[in-house]
Amino acid sequence: MTEGDDIRNLDRRGPELVYAAVADAVAAQIASGELKSGDRIPGELEMAATYGIARMTVARAVRELRERGLVQTVRGKGTFVI
Repeated sequence: MTEGDDIRNLDRRGPELVYAAVADAVAAQIASGELKSGDRIPGELEMAATYGIARMTVARAVRELRERGLVQTVRGKGTFVI
């Protein structure tokens, strides 16, 4: 099973929002220590390809992660785990 399989198999008509599922997947990587403080998370295009979703959906997922206080975005540099 690859990283994006759980998102690709998500019932898009179901109650769970795709952006929230992506945010939860990245949050789980942070919680498990797979992504550590200071690590750069993949860019929007890479995440869109990994999860098989639109770039705008990835952007909303990253915004959700910022709102949760898990990441910060530095313009021109990327998004990093806090």
